[in-house]
Amino acid sequence: MSQHIEKLYRSAVSSFVLCLLVDVGVSVGNVSKENAAVTHIIAQPSLLTTSEPWQLLVTQTPAKEKAKEGETVILNCHLNSPRHPSLADLMVKWYKEDENGKMDLIENNVTVLPNNSRVFMSGDLSHGDASLVILNVTTSDHGIYFCEVTLPDGKVVTGDGTKLRIRRSLGLFGIEESIGTIIGVVAAGIGGVVVLIIVLTPQLRKCILCMRQGSRQA
Repeated sequence: MSQHIEKLYRSAVSSFVLCLLVDVGVSVGNVSKENAAVTHIIAQPSLLTTSEPWQLLVTQTPAKEKAKEGETVILNCHLNSPRHPSLADLMVKWYKEDENGKMDLIENNVTVLPNNSRVFMSGDLSHGDASLVILNVTTSDHGIYFCEVTLPDGKVVTGDGTKLRIRRSLGLFGIEESIGTIIGVVAAGIGGVVVLIIVLTPQLRKCILCMRQGSRQA
């Protein structure tokens, strides 16, 4: 009888110890999982770091440009972004403003003028060169040209513009003058004639009086 009781006692102790070990193992496992979850949460923000904001400088040179009819014109536009050395994926737009309003020439780096191969972008955009080329210019190309860049974050940066003036041929002795120069020459000629008339009028009056007096004495 005593042996039977002793066996039951040992079996109960073994069961208790086994249960205790299982509980400890579960607790340790739960703690490990919680630590792993905490570690994951702490490490996660490092994967969600925001990118540097864009800062772009658009420089157009020169501020004014002149050309003769039939020549090729290059309007320089340089892009500079210290924090983003590669600029190949930027969207560039060129447009012109004149007395007729605004006209888009280049959009998303491609010519948008219909049936016009005279206007296109040149240079290596990855190195910040977004210059515009105009072949065989005419007087209709007069205007102010702007280089506009759209950044990946949606921000738009525009240059200060380049004013283009075209000289045209008068067809007389090969003389070529800009429109402004022609107007200036004509105005100067008219002014000179007016001044000449004012200066010579008193002399003409004296001559007329002398002629009349001479005819009377005769």
